[in-house]
Amino acid sequence: MTARSWPQTAPDSKDWVRDAIEASGDLVYDWDLTADRIEWVGLASGFFGTGDELVPDSGRMLASHIHPEDLPQRLKALTEHFNQHAPYDCEYRLRLQSGEECWVHDRGAVKLGEGGDPERLIGTLRMINARKQHEARLERLASFDDLTGHFNKLRLRDSIDLCLKESYEANVTSAFLVIGVDNLSKVNNAFGYQAGDQVLIAIGQHLDHILRSSDTVGRIGADRFGVLLPRCSDIQMNRAAERILQAVREMSIPVDPARVHVTVSIGGLVFPNPEHMTAEDIVTRAETALRQAKRDGRDRFTLYQASQQQNLLHRRSQTIVTEVERAIAENRLCFAFQPVVDAVTHQPVSYECLIRLKSASGELVPAAAFVPVVEQLGLVRQMDRHVLELAAAELAIHPTVELAVNLSGLTAADPTWFRALKLLLQDRPEMARRLIFEITETTALQDVEETARFIQQLKDLGCRLSLDDFGAGYTSFRHLQALNFDIVKIDGSFIRNLRDNPEHQLFVRNLLGMADAFGLKTVAECVETGEDAGFLANEGVHYLQGYYFGRPSLERPWLAGSQPVATLPALKSGAKKAGAA
Repeated sequence: MTARSWPQTAPDSKDWVRDAIEASGDLVYDWDLTADRIEWVGLASGFFGTGDELVPDSGRMLASHIHPEDLPQRLKALTEHFNQHAPYDCEYRLRLQSGEECWVHDRGAVKLGEGGDPERLIGTLRMINARKQHEARLERLASFDDLTGHFNKLRLRDSIDLCLKESYEANVTSAFLVIGVDNLSKVNNAFGYQAGDQVLIAIGQHLDHILRSSDTVGRIGADRFGVLLPRCSDIQMNRAAERILQAVREMSIPVDPARVHVTVSIGGLVFPNPEHMTAEDIVTRAETALRQAKRDGRDRFTLYQASQQQNLLHRRSQTIVTEVERAIAENRLCFAFQPVVDAVTHQPVSYECLIRLKSASGELVPAAAFVPVVEQLGLVRQMDRHVLELAAAELAIHPTVELAVNLSGLTAADPTWFRALKLLLQDRPEMARRLIFEITETTALQDVEETARFIQQLKDLGCRLSLDDFGAGYTSFRHLQALNFDIVKIDGSFIRNLRDNPEHQLFVRNLLGMADAFGLKTVAECVETGEDAGFLANEGVHYLQGYYFGRPSLERPWLAGSQPVATLPALKSGAKKAGAA
């Protein structure tokens, strides 16, 4: 098929082109560089917000409309295009007659004269305000909570890291508080989720008013705020906590059609102390103290106090983290692959990638032995980045296989990880379609709005999302609608010995009904008998996974004729899959 050419004999062909340009809202320009004159095609007066007589008709006049901060980069783009034949393609802000600013995308190509000097530049200008606003919003969401406007948990952790470093260097103490709104679910149930949002906004604004200007407030969970208090003693921390408790007690928050009164519980600690700490340590310990405050009756402040046993466990955890760091550096993390099969044909449709660690002595360590510690002490983002690279390498080498990879809660809020994924999948849509990310139900429900945004970003790249451990938490119809998963994996605790447990059978039917209402594919985990497999297939489960169909294997089971060279022992009955079991 040949491309259609312009109608050479049509007398109105130029008008047709002009009409098309005007309809697009773009401008086409012809810039005579020698005479410094610009001719425009399109609605230039509307574009620049001026009358016809004030439309820029020279390069000098056009430059006067460009934001001063953007002039150097435009000049650089022009110079590189004229001298080095680099593409002329840049974005900058125009200042309109009304005083407003708008973003434009400018691209074109130079026409050389007989002597080889630049003679004309022909190009297009396009308004890109909507895209820039969308990019700005995504950038803001990467650092700020969309509801309250405060730092999100990722940005707050970065602030803690910086404060921790400065506190060590200056030999001063700082403090961190976690503030949990008591019984927020009751407000949601009585007045709706919008009322709960109003409570959170009001408390966040109140924190801004009563704390020091040097203090930092962030939202770290659905009902929790974190407060960083730089250069703060234990006495000052206690005073700040009591001031917050009293201020919230006195609040009367308007929620249609009434006003509500709430309280908060607070956990906190002073840092640094003699042992090495990370931002993850600080947040984890403050949340431990918060849980104790709630157990003690709520509406109170509890200081974190580590027992001798907790200190021993922490030292053991640090040893595990050090080993994982070495394993990443020495490429000793690997996958064990477990098949997910069609419930009717029992043919493999995909494989879950279960992370394993090869110790220095050659022993194979299951994820349950190190992933929980890695998540708690803040190394999980580094590990998930490594896991992503391993999965991408497998997909690139084996172009027909579909793989599922587990993600942690911290990674779901990490823009660095997402940028790495975007780069790996660039110009590889077929690879994205073969990549499934699994997020546990507990992680997904920690911050539904943030999880929903993260899921949509992955789906925009072409990936699929699976809700892992479905049924272990409190996923509702509302959550499923908001989160937009493709697949749900029924938690294995309801699948083991299913044929002998009528209560679990009823529960599984209810879960299947909820999934079916949203058109979700379903996977049953931990299928260990043919009887359970047959029962699940009859109930309408789409896919099955478990030892009955194959144990995790270091060998790639999709390769024809391959035999497993290493299989892993089953976890003890009832053991919970941690991150990637």
